Amino acid sequence: MGAADFMTRASGATAREAFQNATAEARHEYGHRGYTGSIAEKRDFQMLTVPDGKTLEQFAEEIVCDDEHWASDKRGPAACFALGDTEFLFVGVASC
Repeated sequence: MGAADFMTRASGATAREAFQNATAEARHEYGHRGYTGSIAEKRDFQMLTVPDGKTLEQFAEEIVCDDEHWASDKRGPAACFALGDTEFLFVGVASC
């Protein structure tokens, strides 16, 4: 079994609601069979903020490519970034 990076944008009143919306949509799109390489494989997330001096894209790529970071673990939680009050970006690695 392999792994694939994902980056999923979702809306919700809270990050939890956005995560639930994103996983439900991915399961609808990819099915419930598992190993989709999408956010559908994730059961939880953790909030992160982008460090000063980095862009969101740079930091997201860094954490997903860093084998020591929990966001690069296909069995770990997704990383979540608040883009606004109701917009969130989830990134990570998932089984495929």
